[in-house]
Amino acid sequence: MRLLFRFIVAAALGAASLLSWAQTYPSKPVRIVIPYAAGGGVDAAARLVAQHLAGALGQGFVVVARPGGATVIGAESVARSPADGYTLLLTGGSTMSLLPLVHPAKLPFDPLADFVPIGMVSRLPFFLATPSKLSYNSVRDIMADARANPDRLAFGSNGVGSMAHVGIEMLLHSAGVKMIHIPYPGFAPMISDLVTGRIVMTMGDLAPLKGQIDAGAVKVLAVSSGTRSRFLPDAPTLAEAGYPGNEFEIWLALFAPAGAPQPIVDTIGRSMRAYLGSPEAREAYAKLGHEADTSDGPAVRQRIVAEQKAFAPAAAAASATRKQ
Repeated sequence: MRLLFRFIVAAALGAASLLSWAQTYPSKPVRIVIPYAAGGGVDAAARLVAQHLAGALGQGFVVVARPGGATVIGAESVARSPADGYTLLLTGGSTMSLLPLVHPAKLPFDPLADFVPIGMVSRLPFFLATPSKLSYNSVRDIMADARANPDRLAFGSNGVGSMAHVGIEMLLHSAGVKMIHIPYPGFAPMISDLVTGRIVMTMGDLAPLKGQIDAGAVKVLAVSSGTRSRFLPDAPTLAEAGYPGNEFEIWLALFAPAGAPQPIVDTIGRSMRAYLGSPEAREAYAKLGHEADTSDGPAVRQRIVAEQKAFAPAAAAASATRKQ
């Protein structure tokens, strides 16, 4: 009986401590790590969330770019951080769903075991883009040139095993053609090579591409989603372009290291969802080519589990294509 009483008291004190911690959180600046280069769509999406959380919770939320290793470096740094809510990770399916399937070695973290999802941030399609200076006017034009010149044309992505990389590899695989892959540390440093024609195509979101699209230096040939995007309604889907079965959607979510106090996770999640459901957020994210998303942490986890199963055959096919 005495042991039971002590257990109840200890549990009550622990709960009170967590509640007190949540009530005073945050008492110092919070870092939101993005495992991508600064200047891209993830950076812009993270800064919108950081700006809101800073105002709502009364403390600085600082976005820190830690690119490299196909997002492994940034993600691992957060997984190894103290689980106190002061270091968070903003990333998406390329890290959590796809990376475990395409990484050549064992990952230094487990996407499901080492992180707790706080909530979704946004969803977006990728656009297949080519330099305007080249003569391609359709996806079929590029595939025909690649078929006539195997392993001579190059495409770019924001890293080995990224969604852009695997998405293009799957398109090439379905078309039965081969191209050279040039990985970059992010979308921003890739754009100049796209504009000049060093690479003949890439897949990316509107944030890094829109300026060059508006300037007429880059043209969009297709969108990766299953339906046309309201942001560029004239761009056909890959299915409409003649290559069905290659559809995918990009998403971004906020994560904390596993073991982060649930009251803190709930505090951040509630504040995020209140913002992301507002007209202000929808408008701000629309300017990036994103759809704001209010899905909660459990929904994010379910999505990761489902995508890991769904991407397995595609990732295996893309890996086999790279090794040929």
